[in-house]
Amino acid sequence: MTAHRMPLSTPVAPAPLPSRRRAGGWFLAVLFAGLSGLTLPIASAKAPVVPVVEVSLRPVGAGLTLDGTLEAVQQSTLSAQASGRIVQMNAKAGDRVRAGQVLAVIDDRLTQAGVVQARAGVAQAQAVIAQAEVELRDAQAHLQRTRDLRAQNFVAQAALDMAEARFRAAEAGLAQARAGATQARAGEAQSALAQGFTRLTAPYDGFVLATHAERGDLAAPGVPVLTVYAPQPLRAVVHVPASQTAIAQGARRVEIELHAPQGTQWVAPVRQTRLPAADPVSQTVEWRLDLAPEHAALAVPGQQTRVRFVAGDAMRLVVPSGAVLRRGELTALYVASPTGFVLRAVRLGPDHGAAGVEVLAGVKAGDRVALDPVRAGLAGARAAQ
Repeated sequence: MTAHRMPLSTPVAPAPLPSRRRAGGWFLAVLFAGLSGLTLPIASAKAPVVPVVEVSLRPVGAGLTLDGTLEAVQQSTLSAQASGRIVQMNAKAGDRVRAGQVLAVIDDRLTQAGVVQARAGVAQAQAVIAQAEVELRDAQAHLQRTRDLRAQNFVAQAALDMAEARFRAAEAGLAQARAGATQARAGEAQSALAQGFTRLTAPYDGFVLATHAERGDLAAPGVPVLTVYAPQPLRAVVHVPASQTAIAQGARRVEIELHAPQGTQWVAPVRQTRLPAADPVSQTVEWRLDLAPEHAALAVPGQQTRVRFVAGDAMRLVVPSGAVLRRGELTALYVASPTGFVLRAVRLGPDHGAAGVEVLAGVKAGDRVALDPVRAGLAGARAAQ
């Protein structure tokens, strides 16, 4: 028998995969087809119109500007008046305190025992006074009876003399008892005062600025424990070089820089005090400038400020402070041009408050600068006519 061989089936080759480039092109074609009907909002957005201001010469105060510091007029460092361990610390930095509030307590077991002993002495002295008063009344009554009997010759003169002596002794005993009570009360007051030395209380309403010790530390007379201050009033302290004292004294007005929510402003002090002597080391004269309550509410003690002694007016090239663009070390202005805004780096001088910021270099009088530098930096921004 002849065997029949089954024919082998021809394998089917797999379909070739599309190349990466062909697949990427297909994906982009689909994406562009889907987005062909969309309109980008940036392309259709209207170009912003930015208000501008002309750079010009304006009169500003000229004189002396110095750095100063704001400090509280009422600021106290509380120290211990007795030695001992601090057993209580009832306040920490930043806490609001009331006048008379106990802020720290030093171990007062000895002083408390002294107070108890002094009170017992006062009670004993009062008891002695009461007994002496009773004896005095008895001696006075006995003396009166003896005088009546002597007038009737019922007793001898010696009996009357003894009654008078007893009365005088009772009077002296009462005076001595009263003196002892006064001394006992003085001892009680002294003991209470000694116990008060173990308690540190707030001298006025205010805040705790810093704590210099903790619970368990050893307190000693003169060693600081807490520092408190009153938020009102505040003053600016500036040290004027002795060589420029004449400029400060001849200034027409004195102004203090404050940073308010609406911007920097220069305010006048309600009172100014110049110390009569110069510091022998720094050769400066200290000026103390008190702030009005409404101005003091904008500052805190320890804040740095600037003090300006205005001697006269001078013409300076100024721009509004809001027009200045500050990005790191870059200080620039957006200057309007026929084709839009051009960012131009500038060098600034002192800030004259409401008059503006002085520009030393970068722009000239007549240039128009954008009041809103953020919007001026957008594409297509143009200056308002």
